[in-house]
Amino acid sequence: MLTIDAHLDLSMNALEWNRDLRKPIAEINAREAGLTDKPDRGKGVVSLPELRKGNIGLVVATQIARFVAPDNPLPGWHSPEQAWAQTQGQVAWYKAMEDAGEMVQVKDVEGLEKHIAFWNNGQPNENKPVGYILSLEGADSIVTISHLERAYSYGLRAVGPAHYGPGRYAQGTDATGFMGNAGRELLKEMERLNIILDATHLCDDSFWEALANFNGNVWASHNNCRALVNHNRQFSDEQIKELINRDAVIGGALDAWMMVPGWVRGQSDPKAMNCSLEVMIDHLDHICQIAGNALHIGIGSDLDGAFGREQCPYDLETIADLQKIPGMLKKRGYTDIDIENVMHGNWLRFLRRALQ
Repeated sequence: MLTIDAHLDLSMNALEWNRDLRKPIAEINAREAGLTDKPDRGKGVVSLPELRKGNIGLVVATQIARFVAPDNPLPGWHSPEQAWAQTQGQVAWYKAMEDAGEMVQVKDVEGLEKHIAFWNNGQPNENKPVGYILSLEGADSIVTISHLERAYSYGLRAVGPAHYGPGRYAQGTDATGFMGNAGRELLKEMERLNIILDATHLCDDSFWEALANFNGNVWASHNNCRALVNHNRQFSDEQIKELINRDAVIGGALDAWMMVPGWVRGQSDPKAMNCSLEVMIDHLDHICQIAGNALHIGIGSDLDGAFGREQCPYDLETIADLQKIPGMLKKRGYTDIDIENVMHGNWLRFLRRALQ
């Protein structure tokens, strides 16, 4: 079944992890044997061939570059200008993949329909370019508000104002506080340009401020449920209800610490913690119970988002194993239409509206 994944950090893996994503995943992992600079070396699950193998024909692909003030212990760049330069390198990689015929950018409804029709033409997927919609995870790299229009011109179509910690335009995971004037100006310009607001990673205060000050299209590309894993990274039931009221779609994430309570990074084991793909279905099902339907869920896997097989479901060898999800939904009583909506239909419905 055609699958859409609404959150993959492809350019980060290419430039910061130095992975040639055109290669088979086994070859990428073999080249990392013995490396210890990243916790997931040799354990990656994402590559372009694996996306094609899993019929994942369209993804939301990120740019990401955090600015950190002198008192911020998180990794990041020491000026917004450096962060902007990093995101421009990431754009250059996506363009290089387009030039190589490996990927194709989707920027509007016409391009969306053309790509979906091509991917569904019944021909083998091995040589088809993977479609991508460009998203910015954390807005720190937007040096000035005018930079946002420059980014829109090269295809940026979604922005998450914050990532981890305090940000220039909003406060993110593990931080607290409101967006303030700069954040509200960013939202105003996003609305003018018809850029999607990604509510993922916004702390509670910034989440409610963002939704109160933004009238455009809102989604949550990769988020799970606080009722199942009690952490500020997850959405409360009240936040989920508000997103449903805004006709948002929420993508289920496959980072183990977001899936099961009590996960300890670097120590916990997916099998021992009973972290399987079924657990993501638990989170998606919780959203469905709140909504009363299956129209607001999808996949936003976040696979290889700075973690690998050591911190993802034990029954997932590569991202192609997302194709196990339809069978799991079927066993839980979801209809064929529901399953199609989870795998691609909900994201398509949203994009057809948002990219007009």
